[in-house]
Amino acid sequence: MIPMTAAHSPHFPADRPRPGLRERKKIKTRAAIRAAAYALVREQGYDATTVEQIAERAEVSPSTVFRYFPAKEDIVLTDEYGPLLLDELRARPADEPWTDSLRHVVRESLELSEREDPEALRLRARLGVQVPAVRSRYFESMTETGRLLRRALAERTGRDPESLEVRVGVMALIGGMMEVSMYWAEHGCEDRLPDLMERALDVMEEGPHPGNP
Repeated sequence: MIPMTAAHSPHFPADRPRPGLRERKKIKTRAAIRAAAYALVREQGYDATTVEQIAERAEVSPSTVFRYFPAKEDIVLTDEYGPLLLDELRARPADEPWTDSLRHVVRESLELSEREDPEALRLRARLGVQVPAVRSRYFESMTETGRLLRRALAERTGRDPESLEVRVGVMALIGGMMEVSMYWAEHGCEDRLPDLMERALDVMEEGPHPGNP
């Protein structure tokens, strides 16, 4: 699915301090669990893959898996780039239009995901279409992401994060991103996801134009 919710990223910008040893170990463990889950899902399907199997493949205990990921769905949904998006939103120039800031950080996040692990990106999107439990958890996680984005937008505009304008603006974005992910998966992940998101942002900003596509 589109990367907006995630664990802490190992891809820190150059001007940020390198994470400490303990945090690096957590990142490594989390990555091992996720890689094990992806491999097993590819081999035998999502429903046949258990947390116990994931733990064995990752060489950790099932309790460790649950310490990092509350549910099996979270393992396949999360990636490492979500926090970067929120940080980058806050770092954009204060006088930059909100939609321009969104375009920049969403494209950056998607292109990073696409470059680092394109197969994982496709797998998450396909599972969101094919597996009801994954799709349901994705909707829940995106609602939480919406709350984070509301705070970022409120900081930018001086509005109350609970105001109708902020809530509608952010949830329109969230809904659009979810539809982009579903559309991408339903069409065989053929187009580039960043390009589809650009089209979706155009629609949200200008409305749909007549004609194709």
